[in-house]
Parts: sequence; C-alpha cells; structure tokens
Amino acid sequence: MDSPLVKAIKKAYKTGEEDESLEPMIAVRAAGRPLGRIREGDYVIFYDVRGEREVELTESLVKKNFSHFPLKKNLKLNFVTMIEYSPSFEVKVAFPSEKKIENTLTEVLSQAGLRQLKIAESEKAIHIGFFMNGRSEEIFPGEERIIVPSPRGLSSYAHKPEMSAAQVAEEISKSLKDPSYQLIAANLANVDVVGHSEDRAAVVRAVEEVDLRLGQIIEDCRNQHLALVVTSDHGTAEEWLYADGSINTGHTRNPAPFILCDFSLQKPNLWQLKPHGELADVAPTILELLALPKPSVMSGRSLLLNFDKGKEPRRKVLLLILDGWGMRQEKYGNLIMEAKTPNFRRLWSSFPRSLLKASAEAVGMPSRTVGNSEAGHLHLGAGRRVILDRLRIDKAIEDGSFFHNKAFLWAMEGAKKEQAALHLLGIVSHYSSHGTVKHLFALLQMAKKVGVDKVFVHCLIGRRGERLESGAAYVAKVEKKCKSLSCGQVVSVIGRFWALDREENWDRVEKAYRALVYGDGVKVSLIS
Repeated sequence: MDSPLVKAIKKAYKTGEEDESLEPMIAVRAAGRPLGRIREGDYVIFYDVRGEREVELTESLVKKNFSHFPLKKNLKLNFVTMIEYSPSFEVKVAFPSEKKIENTLTEVLSQAGLRQLKIAESEKAIHIGFFMNGRSEEIFPGEERIIVPSPRGLSSYAHKPEMSAAQVAEEISKSLKDPSYQLIAANLANVDVVGHSEDRAAVVRAVEEVDLRLGQIIEDCRNQHLALVVTSDHGTAEEWLYADGSINTGHTRNPAPFILCDFSLQKPNLWQLKPHGELADVAPTILELLALPKPSVMSGRSLLLNFDKGKEPRRKVLLLILDGWGMRQEKYGNLIMEAKTPNFRRLWSSFPRSLLKASAEAVGMPSRTVGNSEAGHLHLGAGRRVILDRLRIDKAIEDGSFFHNKAFLWAMEGAKKEQAALHLLGIVSHYSSHGTVKHLFALLQMAKKVGVDKVFVHCLIGRRGERLESGAAYVAKVEKKCKSLSCGQVVSVIGRFWALDREENWDRVEKAYRALVYGDGVKVSLIS
C-alpha cells in the first residue's frame, strides 16, 4: 500500500507534473505542522557527488554573507558535503579530492606560452572550464573564455531547442580570424540538454540546429586553413527509447565520434587514425597536432597513425565538442539518425574518423555505467583515466571504510550527543551522476549503528535516465529502507529543477530552501 507521500506524488503525475520539476512536498503532522525542518544547530549531510549543481543550495544554507534571497536568522548548521563543492565553504568534506590533476591540456598549452580560447553557452560553461581543467577553478595564463548566456525563464529547453547555438557559432567564427589563438575549444550544448526532455520534436530540432551550426563552422575552418577536430563527451539522443518503447531521457554507453578535418593541408583527409580509442586520447592527439610533447602523466595515446614528428608544422586547432552526440548504428529510437544532419554525415563519410569509448571504466566510472558531461569533459582535458568520486565512494562502502569516515562520524555523533536532528539531503536514484540511493542507504545504516534518534531524509528527484514516474518508486524504496532499519523518515520530496541549479536562478533555489527550512510546499499529512 502506498504511503501518503507516494500517493501525493502519483496524484501530481496525474495533473501533469513530472519528477524533475515536482513542486516541493512536505510531510506534516495531524495538526498541519511540517515535520523534520532544518533548524538551528542541526546536522546536515548533503550526500550528492559532482557538486557544481549543489553549490547554490549549499551556499544558501552555510554562507554567512548570503544575499540572493532572505534567510532564516541564526540558522547555524553543522554541515557535511560528500565531496568538496567549493573550497570557500566552511563545511566538513567526507571525500576530499585525493590529488590535483596536473598537466591537463589547458595547463600544458599555458606552460608552452600559447594562447587558447574556450567558448560555450552558460549551461556548459563549467564543463569547458572547471571540468576540462581537471576540476580546477584556476584560469591559466593565456587561457580566455567567452560564455554566451543560455536562454532564461524557461521551465525546459525543449521550449527553445535552438538554445544559444547561433551566438556560440558566431563567437567561434570571430575567434577563428584571430591568429593569436593556437587552440579554440568550443561546446554546442543542444543535443545533451534538450535530449533530456520527452519532447521528440524538440530533440530532433536540437540535433538539426547543431548540424546547421556545424556546417557554418566547417566553412569557417576551411576558409581559415586550420585543423578542425569534432568530437563529443557522451551519448544521449541516439538512444532516446528503451526497448519497450518508453522514453530514455538519460545518457548512454555508446561511443563518441572523433573526426579530424585538417584544412591546413591541401588534402585535409590524408590523416590515418586509429579506428578506436577513448576520450582520454583526445588531449594527446591535440598536443601532437600542436607539435607539443605529451606530459608523462597523460596515459592517453594520440589517435594519429601517420604523424611525422619533427616535420609537421604547428597548426591552429578548433576542438568542437558536440555535447551529447553519441554514435549508434541501430535506427530504433535514434533521434540523431532520424534528424537531418547533412553536415555531420558528410564529415563522417569523408574525413578520418574514430570511435571513442565515453562511458564506464574509460571515464573513471563503474562498469557498464553511462557517460556524462562532467566525466566526459574531464577526460577530454586530462588525457588520462581519472577515477571519479562515485567509484571511490562505492569502493569505500564495499571495504567498510565508509562507515568509519571522520566527517560522517562527526555529524552523527554530534547529533546524538546534542540531541539534534540529522538531515540526509540528496538525489534518490538507482544511478545518477549526482548520486545514488546506495550512498543514502549506507548513511542510514551508519546512523542506525551510531544510534542517532532523529534522522530526516530530504529526497531530490528527477527522471534523467530513469523510467517514467520513477520518483514515486524511489521514495517508496527509501521509506521501505527506513522502516526496515527503524531509522530515518522521509519528510521532503523536491524536484531537482528547484534544488540543483547552476546558473544563479535564485528563485528556484529559494523555493528549495524554503521547503527545507520553513516547510513551504504541498502539505502531505502522514495520516492516510
């Protein structure tokens, strides 16, 4: 039998709401008073990984000089984050970064004294910056960035599948005429971002928009006589349907394309490439085209087979990332194949090409997992395999060290000693690049063992990569786990659209904040 919260979620589905943008739902007692709100002196564990979408909500809960919307006074929290979301936060970090990723593609060019430019719309700014630079916020000498604003005020980019691709292409065109840039790295976001929607026509339009801009960029590169490298970070729209016909709004395990069009040569298709590789091979290939030595820490290998070192000149290179563009031969559910893409197809059939692994172990993730933009851009820039936080945490659970983590123990023992509440906040999903219920369940088991009396769970839901209406099923699983452990209670359910923003849509973040702190939202009585 469904619980009151699960019934309320299913009722919202019937009125047209979806998991991602679900209005906050708040558990209340019989008298209507919200249960489990975050209060002064409480302990909070935000158990999501990745971090770039968790920053804004965390900032509202921990920053002393926060000014984007009104906060509850004196809400002094004891806060733990699963990984480091920002070095500026005064919080405990359960799994801090093990070591800095040095000698990325960006850093190597900087050390060589070469100028480079990165171009993307704001929805993907963090990917060509923070992630491509090895999860570093540093902007290196000689590195410049142009960030085009993504469309604002939309509940979904499916309403404007063109996004800001035209402006990004215009900035690329301008920059190609500047001879001082040796490398330009640019991202077209549409296929990935719109591919997460359930609007078939919008996804096809997004693919066609990218292809249109690709055609313009090809001609610009040809006119400027430079080398164009076209690749991707992971797949999305090429496998938009599951076998049963339901929509797959997530990423895929399919390979990414790699195409080299060297317009600095009279015959730009003479290069020979390895037929297969992985994303970590892109940076070494770019360095070889730029006549720069590969640092020893880069374990990736150049895809070029007939490059004559010492004789080839230093080229100007455009690295164009078609975000979310995966390669799959099957037509079923393949919206990239369904769309009109004459420019990409001409490149793929006429120029040297490779297929690159962009998921699972090739991008530092567990076996058989899908790729994502963060892992993809990280590996494009790092030129080596980097073990990601998700895998580190999974291994810690397996070997038992997770349950002795000092940050977690600090929060749980502190809550027990002070008779304060422990709040577990994060995504509930079988697999999400932001986290997994596996990590939540481990925290609940640990809280039970420590003996924390008041444990409240705040579920963030969102369907990306999940089956239709999966949020209700996950909330039910969490409630079942709490019941079996006799530890914890689900007190909030919030669509990730509100909680996991990364473009300073502070009205969204405020809605999530007010739900967590004040109990604003759809009230759900626990008495069914």
